[in-house]
Amino acid sequence: MLLIKGGEIHDGIHQEGYIADILVKDGKISRIGKSIKAGDAEIINASGLRVYPGFVDAHSHLGLDGYGIGYEGADYNEMNDIVSPQLRGIDGFKPGQPDFLHAALAGVTTVNTGPGSANVLGGTFLAVKTAGKRADDMLVKMETAMKCAFGENPKRVYRDKGDSSRMTTAAKLREMLFKAFEYEEKKKAAGSDKSKFPPFDMKLEALLPVIRGEMPLKAHAHAAEDIFTALRIAREFSVKITLEHVTEGHLIAEDLAREGVPLAVGPSLTGASKFELRNKTFETPGVLAKAGCLVSIITDAPVIPQEYLPLCAALAVKSGMDPFQALQAITINPAVHSGIADRVGSLEAGKDADIVLMNGDCLDPAVKPEAVFILGKRVTV
Repeated sequence: MLLIKGGEIHDGIHQEGYIADILVKDGKISRIGKSIKAGDAEIINASGLRVYPGFVDAHSHLGLDGYGIGYEGADYNEMNDIVSPQLRGIDGFKPGQPDFLHAALAGVTTVNTGPGSANVLGGTFLAVKTAGKRADDMLVKMETAMKCAFGENPKRVYRDKGDSSRMTTAAKLREMLFKAFEYEEKKKAAGSDKSKFPPFDMKLEALLPVIRGEMPLKAHAHAAEDIFTALRIAREFSVKITLEHVTEGHLIAEDLAREGVPLAVGPSLTGASKFELRNKTFETPGVLAKAGCLVSIITDAPVIPQEYLPLCAALAVKSGMDPFQALQAITINPAVHSGIADRVGSLEAGKDADIVLMNGDCLDPAVKPEAVFILGKRVTV
């Protein structure tokens, strides 16, 4: 057991901090309250410190691409098949890289990581802790979303292999969704008679959780027109969707607020390397949050190193975002976005004991964590 005593708790749910104790048992938060007693617990005196939930990134490529991996070690894009929903991020995931420890020591305890944006359909993301030696033991959720991509990346990568326009990208996604619905109907019609099942198709099998509403499309879209195309297709097929990057979201904030889908905004700490990034600004998450959108701030690591997630939130505040909304954008909102809010994203009884102790505001770039706990175990160098 672990007892964190007398810290100022900023739980990601309530706007104001409050003084309380946190009791941890078996890697979970057992209780939050005043004057908790636990005779056999390890006691951490958090008096004078702020206590935060572990930070969560809703869109990363940590473990598939990252620190010192380079071209030969990167496994986040399949470059031979533009439509590859059957791929699973966990099968390319490499734990134990230096950037995992960098992230954990900075208070980033959970990431939603997976394939890149070279393909129209790229495969599934997974949510993992940033500490551990084996992917299976680090899992928070095996498959959180099905990656799809719009805009410049698919048509750039596959320009000479069957996709040179945004129209083609959209058509290829529609084709696969049509086929997946048809495949599902044939399986239903066959009932228990397996001899009448359609021929097995691994790609279509992988899309069944999407068309059943069990898993969202995770749609890479920077430009306003690509955002609207992604939404149009999701509505056309009645599938769930989250929007990723949303670089021009501040230009269409009212529309996105009406749509009510989760938004992962970033990476904003980089230059405009493509035409579709020409309106990039750290003002975007604040404008969208003010409009009433569910906003997560992301690094797209290693585009921005994973440990700089809190810095990105601080820069959003510098550009006008409300500080509490910025905190939620790296805690509870990305947990909701990733479908893992039952376990992470806030300090509440029953959730994972991912806890960050800081001698000051987590959005102050000069303040570093005094201690970080993942599932109740202290992160050490």
